[in-house]
Amino acid sequence: MLEIEKKYRLSQDRWDRIVTTLNEVGADFVGEDLEENTIYGGVALERTGGIVRIRRTQDRALLTFKRRIENRADVKQQIEHETEISDPDAVAQIITELGLSPKLIYEKRRKIWRFRTTEIVLDELPFGLFMEIEGSVTEIKEAEMVLEIEDLETEHETYPRLTSRLGKQVGEKIEARFSQLWIQ
Repeated sequence: MLEIEKKYRLSQDRWDRIVTTLNEVGADFVGEDLEENTIYGGVALERTGGIVRIRRTQDRALLTFKRRIENRADVKQQIEHETEISDPDAVAQIITELGLSPKLIYEKRRKIWRFRTTEIVLDELPFGLFMEIEGSVTEIKEAEMVLEIEDLETEHETYPRLTSRLGKQVGEKIEARFSQLWIQ
């Protein structure tokens, strides 16, 4: 499966204006969640540039593999395989037995909207506010026009890379949690 999305860093004012616009244009609010994302690393993943992630929310857990397709465009593309898992602790043990280990943990508060054929998410992480628009390149451009955000700069760093740079070393892992203090 191919994921196509564009990410932006937001100020609180811009976040508020986007929420207002989403409501005004009739976007469907899907819901919100608090996530804990654990990124696993190991030699095999380092060679391919891939990641394995377990995402836990209050209601479910997902196992994901992602590998970015390198390009110079603002819209990122990556191969993504994802499945819901019933026992994330058992899956974490299996992943560890396969030689991978948890490298990064980051928390995220996510609000999700559907607008036409795109998914628009507003993410709050301990180190900032972000928006992602997922859809085709054309659909992303249309959403940008409707949301009046063509002037926003694209955030090229992934959440794991941002966590590596801005998180806090805790044992063998780097973490970005809401319970910790962050300096921007």
